[in-house]
Amino acid sequence: MGCFTFIKVMMILFNLAIFLGGGTLLGVGIWVKIDANSFLDIFGTLSSSVMQVVNVSYFLIVIGAILLVIGFLGCCGAQKESKCLLMMFFSVVLIIFIAEIAAAVVALVYAGLAETLLVAVVTPLLKEKYGEDKSFTDIWNVTMIEVRCCGLTNYTNFNNSTWLEKHETYPPPCCNNKEPCDAMLAAQSNVTGCLDRIVEEIRTNGGVVGGVAAGIAALEVASLAVSMYLYCHLDQK
Repeated sequence: MGCFTFIKVMMILFNLAIFLGGGTLLGVGIWVKIDANSFLDIFGTLSSSVMQVVNVSYFLIVIGAILLVIGFLGCCGAQKESKCLLMMFFSVVLIIFIAEIAAAVVALVYAGLAETLLVAVVTPLLKEKYGEDKSFTDIWNVTMIEVRCCGLTNYTNFNNSTWLEKHETYPPPCCNNKEPCDAMLAAQSNVTGCLDRIVEEIRTNGGVVGGVAAGIAALEVASLAVSMYLYCHLDQK
C-alpha cells in the first residue's frame, strides 16, 4: 500500500467516524427537542431542568449538522478522489479553524468588557423575571443550588426585584439555604456570585480546557494538511 493510498484510507475512516458522530449528535438533539420528557425519564434529570435540556438540543443539532457536513465532504472527497469535494472540505475546516482562533482572541482581549456587558444584561432580567417566569426561575434555582452561588455577582442583584417585593426575602441560596434570608443574613453569608464561581471553575480546569482545545486544533490542522496533500497528489497518482 503506497503512501497516497494509506492517507486516503485514513482520511475516509476518520471522516466516516466524524459523519457517524455528527449523525448521532443530530439525532439526539432532535430527540431531545421533540420529546424532552422521555429523554429525562431515561437519563434522569441530574442537575438540569427541562428548559436547560431544550436549550442543549439546539446546540447538539447545530454541532451535529456541522459534523455531518464535514464528515460527508471529507469521506466522499477522499473516496471519489474529487478535487471539488476535497477543496470544499478544506474550506469548511479552515473557516471553522479561523473562527475558533478569532473567538479565542476576542475572549482574551475583551473578557472584561464581555463580563461588564453580561452583568448589564442579566441583572435587569433577574430583577424582573426571577419569581415570575417559571422556566427562568427554575434554571437559576438549579444553578444557584448546584454551583453554590447567589445571583450573577452577589445577593444585591435581587435588590428592588420582583421576588424581593413579593416575598420580602432573598432566595435561600443567598443565605446558604438558611431562612429567613434577609439583607443582614445575606450580607453575613457572603455567598459568591454565580459568574465569579463559574469563572473560577473555568480557571481551575484551564489545563483540561486548554488541552482539549489544543487537541481539536491539532486535528483540524492535520485534516487541512491531509486534504491538501490528497488534493495536490490526485493528478500525480
